[in-house]
Amino acid sequence: MTRQGIALALDVGGTKIAAAEVDVRGRLRDGARVSTPATGVWEACAALLREVGAGRPVTAVGISCAGPVDAGTRLVAPVNIPEWSVGFPLVAHVAALLPGARVALEMDGAATALAEHRLGAGAGVANLLAVVVSTGIGGGLVVGGELLTGRTGNAGHIGHTIVHGAADPCTCGGHGCLETVASGPSSVRWARAHGWQGTTGVELARDAAAGDGPARDALVRAGRALGEAFASVAALADLDLVVVGGGFAQAGPPLWDAMTTTVTEHAQLSFVRDLRVVPAALGGDASLAGAALLTRETPEPPDP
Repeated sequence: MTRQGIALALDVGGTKIAAAEVDVRGRLRDGARVSTPATGVWEACAALLREVGAGRPVTAVGISCAGPVDAGTRLVAPVNIPEWSVGFPLVAHVAALLPGARVALEMDGAATALAEHRLGAGAGVANLLAVVVSTGIGGGLVVGGELLTGRTGNAGHIGHTIVHGAADPCTCGGHGCLETVASGPSSVRWARAHGWQGTTGVELARDAAAGDGPARDALVRAGRALGEAFASVAALADLDLVVVGGGFAQAGPPLWDAMTTTVTEHAQLSFVRDLRVVPAALGGDASLAGAALLTRETPEPPDP
């Protein structure tokens, strides 16, 4: 028996929460979003799902959520959502809100990789890394044309790989993480410590373009760290392509030139020498688009 109803996508991040209806091709339509609150995050998610669902029967929900996630327990514990950082049963809450709907969960970096592979800059590429460079740094891997999720669902978490020049403690509890060098807030902190007077990543990019030394140096430093990480992951996973998105990835030539030059310097083995690094195609909706695809790619359970 075929279930009638609609599918929904939900994307939960540290900055915003978004939801949308999913059409029959797995594409987004009729979406809504809000800023992520300090408290009451689930209530905000539920309100969005009710809004886009509009009282209609829901048969499937695809969820993209900031990580870490746990594919076994289906808990989420995002480091940038303090209210949920000890583990929140997001899948169970969505299932209780929308009884009868099948619910699929992926880390936001994995959802982004899926979307860029199916619909965006990585279409037709079998082996790729998708990276989001923003307030934090996330990522996901497609290997052999299939999304690689790993043991717990966190494969591709490139922001917590180790790079040169990273000495500050990370929110994950470790030291040396890419995120402490190349995220927007980390780059702003470094530039301010070296004499720059601005406060945001947008200002940093603007001042770097205008010739401000510390601002430009901060972007070059971030770009080199990203390039090191990309070359390392490409050698490990034998990749064809790195797709780079996120707000801070738009910071301009100092970041991009340093990133691509560093990839070339380090990707010297024959099988990674042709590694390409390209801008993402789907913008800020990539992880939500990935959540939408989950509603089509997750098998429907049999009728009782």
